[in-house]
Amino acid sequence: MAVEDFPARYWESAGGGAVRCKLCPNECVIAPGKTGVCRARAVRNGKLVSLTYGKVTSLALDPVEKKPLYHFEPGSLLLSVGTFGCNFSCEFCQNYLISQGNPGWEEVSPEELVEVTLKQRKRYGKVTGIAYTYNEPTIWFEYVFETSRLAKQAGLRNVLVTNGYISPEPLEELLPLIDAMNIDVKAWKGEFYRKLVHGRLQPVLNTVERAARSCHVEVTHLVIPGENDSEDDMKELSSWIARINPAMPLHLSRYFPHHRMTTPPTPLSTLEKLFRVARERLHYVYVGNMWRSEFSRTLCPRCGRVLLERGPLELETSYLTPDKRCPECGRPADVVGEVHLGPG
Repeated sequence: MAVEDFPARYWESAGGGAVRCKLCPNECVIAPGKTGVCRARAVRNGKLVSLTYGKVTSLALDPVEKKPLYHFEPGSLLLSVGTFGCNFSCEFCQNYLISQGNPGWEEVSPEELVEVTLKQRKRYGKVTGIAYTYNEPTIWFEYVFETSRLAKQAGLRNVLVTNGYISPEPLEELLPLIDAMNIDVKAWKGEFYRKLVHGRLQPVLNTVERAARSCHVEVTHLVIPGENDSEDDMKELSSWIARINPAMPLHLSRYFPHHRMTTPPTPLSTLEKLFRVARERLHYVYVGNMWRSEFSRTLCPRCGRVLLERGPLELETSYLTPDKRCPECGRPADVVGEVHLGPG
């Protein structure tokens, strides 16, 4: 079977040879010969097929901190894999060449990807699993599901770096295989999603709330000047996260002009202000797309002791006790998995 003919799941007939895709909230009605918004699913002979199954455009060994995940297997490495397409079309997309373009790809089966990961783990002891990332992983659901199933059987971790725009039923099926997620909450206002993302906010919030009951979750929020950088919005976003779990890490990410958006980069003063606002409600707040030690270190929420020190992309020092507690006051550090230091 050719990879472009791989049967897709979560769809229903829409009549006249068209189908309605039920994988994400877009629920695209796709006519024969056409694709959905994501460009990853098409109709062949009245059935929905995945155009991305096994088509790998990007493959790299990354620090887990690059995802970013700061409280999941700190200091570990993940084999990161991506394909093409996205169910959003963000004006500011940082990876538009693969999300909106037509990059080259190589065919890699789920079995081959797991085998490569195990070989990397044998070479570097702190390779803990696979990250489905670079473009939106939920739109290649069938590949992510099968690879995650095989990875679990092999004792590997599965990580999703996602925009959270997935329908409840496929999310429920996938969650038992996923160990950690970084979910993009791009704004607190629905108007931002309509204007700049071309999607809806509420399904993303629903994904965060549901995923937090099943796996480790961290949230990323790209701060764009004049669009989603108000203190009031940050108070609401951080309060909502705190109601789910005040120990859920929030990563504020600095925006730079990209794709169709030409707004100047986020001022450092804005990031500092929002960092302070979010810290009033959340235990762990970080700033990405720039590096300053005070924005990347983990502090004990109880006594303020430095627990983890990070460089620009990876963990450098841990002060945690062997059972992952603060050495000063004994409070648990809200870290999942082992702390990995050294070359491997």
